[in-house]
Amino acid sequence: MKFYPYKRLNRPITLRVTSASLRLPDGTRDHLDTSAYSVPQRTVALGVAQHEDWVSARIGLSATLPPGATDPDAAWGDLRVLAVLTEGATNVRTSVDLRQDAPGSKEWSGEIELFRDDHVGRSSLSAHAVATVDDVPGRAITETDSDWTVDVTAEEPLGGLRLDVKQASFSKSAREWLRPYADAPWVIDASGRLPLVMVNTDIEGFSDLLGGESGGIENKVHELLVSQMATDVWTAVFHSAVGDLEIEPDGSPIFPTDWRGEVLREMLPDVVPGLHAEEALRQVHHRRTGDAGWVELQTRVHYAAVRRAGASKALANVLHALQKMNREDSA
Repeated sequence: MKFYPYKRLNRPITLRVTSASLRLPDGTRDHLDTSAYSVPQRTVALGVAQHEDWVSARIGLSATLPPGATDPDAAWGDLRVLAVLTEGATNVRTSVDLRQDAPGSKEWSGEIELFRDDHVGRSSLSAHAVATVDDVPGRAITETDSDWTVDVTAEEPLGGLRLDVKQASFSKSAREWLRPYADAPWVIDASGRLPLVMVNTDIEGFSDLLGGESGGIENKVHELLVSQMATDVWTAVFHSAVGDLEIEPDGSPIFPTDWRGEVLREMLPDVVPGLHAEEALRQVHHRRTGDAGWVELQTRVHYAAVRRAGASKALANVLHALQKMNREDSA
């Protein structure tokens, strides 16, 4: 543990990637889909568009400072928030100032640009709040505790939503809570440290199919099943996250600090598009606890879950494989 001879904040900055785009040699810009970055894994994969000759990448950022950072009576002044990108292999370090979204807001946003010729692999992206404390400028008062990784060659962000996946016979399980679900292929428990997915081994052949090692059309069905399971998981964890929020004295909901907070930050842009994270969460909380609007929001929640699960791509792959089989059978 580090000790500082001046006043600091005791909670970290939350940093999120909100967009990514590539500038191509002809000057055009390819705006990457949200599949290029994963909030839970804090990873950006710039190879997702499979451009081998891109010139630079621009990454949109949003940072949330902890409570007390912008209080009028805080022990510091001249507050700045910087995003810093560092790659050890090339010894390149890039920093930019983020902008405060509104006077007194804890939300800061901006963009950082990296040039392809300066990077060969993976870089670390962090955020730092600096201020004048005790008449000394440039003192760090807090920073991120978990960096993002920016990979210039990876075609997909590693991981995704971290899950604990286990298999059991629901009808004979020692976990009594599983027995009422004996006819379900899987169930989800979102109450623990990580979301738990229980796969029912009572359904003959289901575990083998989920293993995806059969080849051919079975692999495509495996992808479809996994995407359906992932859709259910994203939906369940979203509802778990918004159903157990801490509330500030003024009635504003507080982002959870565990995986629930990461789930909300990843899904909210699709659930309530066009709003900053804090305002989006307030609106969702108001709809859930108010008299109207919660039922209508479920279509957006499902849409956000489907996008995160990659269901459209999995379905397209199955349909393509079936069409290919039909053509071969007709030949």
